[in-house]
Amino acid sequence: MALEYAKDQVDMAFTREDPRGMAFENTFGGAVSFLRRRYSKDLAGADLAILGVPFDQAVTNRPGTRLGPRAIREASCLQAFDAPYGWGYNPFEQFAIIDNGDLAFDYARVAEFPEALTARVRGILGAGAASIALGGDHYISFPILRAYAEKFGPLSLVQIDAHSDTWRDDDMARIDHGTMFYKAANLGLVDPARSVQIGIRTDNPDTMGFNILDARTVHERGPAAIAARVREIVGDHPVYLTFDIDGLDPAFAPGTGTPVWGGLSSAQAAILLRDMAGINLVGGDVVEVSPPFDTTGATAIAAAHVVTELICLHFWNRRAGVTG
Repeated sequence: MALEYAKDQVDMAFTREDPRGMAFENTFGGAVSFLRRRYSKDLAGADLAILGVPFDQAVTNRPGTRLGPRAIREASCLQAFDAPYGWGYNPFEQFAIIDNGDLAFDYARVAEFPEALTARVRGILGAGAASIALGGDHYISFPILRAYAEKFGPLSLVQIDAHSDTWRDDDMARIDHGTMFYKAANLGLVDPARSVQIGIRTDNPDTMGFNILDARTVHERGPAAIAARVREIVGDHPVYLTFDIDGLDPAFAPGTGTPVWGGLSSAQAAILLRDMAGINLVGGDVVEVSPPFDTTGATAIAAAHVVTELICLHFWNRRAGVTG
């Protein structure tokens, strides 16, 4: 049995023929893809593409998030054996989920990066799939939102973050991970009135009309109540969910560029995401994982769990037979 296991279940990132199903191979060996999904550039028949975006040239403090996608994939192998906990269904058995690899770009031509990312996501959406991106710094959300807004119109943004990332910046050519949602709102990519920022704990007086449920509100009301409020705000509108790992307290996610105390716990984040079930999630990302600042790997482990929850959220309505 051991020899058969080793022969038939090795390097499923490359040898898997069916994109559905779980992966049963050693967590410490084999080719690393997200949750051992099949690596493929072929989007035919794919329902969801995991896309790595190893870009960190927009940071204001500590770099290193270019190494985030690789670390998140490696951490995800710890979860590849098991169905997602607490959801009551397994999207990996029901839907075709692939690892679409990383975006290729010339690191020395930074100005070309945004359009390269928009074009890649536009291609994923054009093939009939959705995307969940592994960052990379938080700027990557902006080029991705451009592609999503082309297809869906102005989106509801659900943002879990220590920072609002809406500091004023009227130069649309600037590439900065703290101003992209100011630009997204002004360009009509997102609708602030139907959007919500959760876990904020840095000062930015101009809210631009975004609904803000700051970290203290989460702690005082609890994540279940916050999730209920999110569902009220977004309704059945198309939602893009961006999870900056610094939304978690540094005790749970130290490996990030701009950590801020007083954030969410991993337990609060799990309840929050699961209780959002039913929102019309069309895509998302997990960003700002910087492995050099976390020797334990806890930050990447948290990020891998968040991506899994986003996958479950994305397919929830289809699983339930609901169209959004």
